[in-house]
Amino acid sequence: MAGLALDSVGTASPAASIAVGAQVAPVAHAAVGPRGTGTVRFDRVCKTYRSAAGEVRALDDVSLDIPSGAIFGIIGRSGAGKSTLLRTVNRLEEPSSGRVLVDGGPIAALGTDGLVALRRRIGMIFQHFNLLSAKTVRQNVTLPLTVAGVEKREIARRVEEALRLVGLEGKAETYPSRLSGGQKQRVGIARALVSDPEILLCDEATSALDPETTLSILGLLRDINRRLGLTIILITHEMSVIREICTDVVVLEAGKVAEAGPVWRVFGAPEHPATRALLAPLTRDVPDDLAARLRPHPVPGGMAVLRISYSGAMPPDLSALVAATGGAVNLLQAGVERIQGHAVGRMLVAVGSTDAEARLRAIGLDVEGIGYVAADD
Repeated sequence: MAGLALDSVGTASPAASIAVGAQVAPVAHAAVGPRGTGTVRFDRVCKTYRSAAGEVRALDDVSLDIPSGAIFGIIGRSGAGKSTLLRTVNRLEEPSSGRVLVDGGPIAALGTDGLVALRRRIGMIFQHFNLLSAKTVRQNVTLPLTVAGVEKREIARRVEEALRLVGLEGKAETYPSRLSGGQKQRVGIARALVSDPEILLCDEATSALDPETTLSILGLLRDINRRLGLTIILITHEMSVIREICTDVVVLEAGKVAEAGPVWRVFGAPEHPATRALLAPLTRDVPDDLAARLRPHPVPGGMAVLRISYSGAMPPDLSALVAATGGAVNLLQAGVERIQGHAVGRMLVAVGSTDAEARLRAIGLDVEGIGYVAADD
């Protein structure tokens, strides 16, 4: 199982190509491609469920490409279609229309043997671990290889290698009941990796974990991506998870692609209301004390309060900001973080000049006026 060699080196993750509501480039019908690529394409995928209440469209014309070696996030609120989309990759869900292609080949065309082979190339980890409580860590990790009929000596080698990769060398004979939540998820990851997959699907893999353990598991997934070069597709409802690990993200809303792109751009300049709602817990909004003092119209002798959002190689030049306003500038609140080499954040400023908002826009800043405060406030 060369794919789990600890000294192997992954390749850089290229940016994903995403189309919304449009036909992606045609791909010839062919057998699923050679091992070692791990690309996924969704081509106008729709999924409709029928119930007594009528039709429910879980996915609506979703088209996007996920390149080999990417860490790609799918996020949305409950019912947005995240899990349905993820499960079409290994045909646990069948699209009502459209195509899913792995390594350039449409997986709907696969027969029983081809589907079994495909699923051995696609590992999956789950929110609640899905471990067999009556089996040891070693036995849980061994199970996929036993089912596949792998020779016992090879099984032993692969399992030892997988446990070493996830940091559980000393836990092989332990039962799940004696493990922490983070350790259980590491067993789940080892079990997913033991078949040497090209693609790893993560179904809310950190939702049942505390914040510290979540960071540990995300760090492990990032390291696995770097070492093995496999494609990771994860779904979550937490933007903090996307920020921590993903290179690209698609936001789903009511089964449709609401917004997509590099994580730094989506965080720095969210365009869709669903994206802004998901980002709200991470965004420092107007403090309550300031919100109570805001007035909707200019106040004689007062100041305008502006929200400046930024995403780029560097945060705004404060000296240029002051020069552009041509008057007093008071910094009320600010936050900046680095995402994929870009500075992403926002600041609240109070400015005295009446045309400061237009002046700041003129130097390329994303500015929003949110109200006014009196000078004696």
